[in-house]
Amino acid sequence: MAAPYVHIEDLERTVEIPSNGILSRTVYSDATVSVVVFGFDAGQELSEHTAARPALLHLLRGEARLTVGGDTVEGRAGTWIHLPAGLPHSVYATTPLVMQLVLLPASQAESPT
Repeated sequence: MAAPYVHIEDLERTVEIPSNGILSRTVYSDATVSVVVFGFDAGQELSEHTAARPALLHLLRGEARLTVGGDTVEGRAGTWIHLPAGLPHSVYATTPLVMQLVLLPASQAESPT
């Protein structure tokens, strides 16, 4: 019988940091939440974009320059940010970076009708 939970001993090690690239790996997904771990080489960037669902960013290793709305935030291991749905944001890895993204359920106010 499968366990009724998911256990990942070391989330930071679930993704390799590629040379001159970005790699993402979905480590969990169900009908309400998705968890993706990203590995960025230094100098790699996710350009400004928005998400249809609220999200949580958690930097696990390395450093990054994050734009959130109109603000620029310097992040390092331990930085945590909640992003409401539709808020423009970007990630620029200033060092090799491992980041967790959690896509949350859309609230009723954010859900399309």
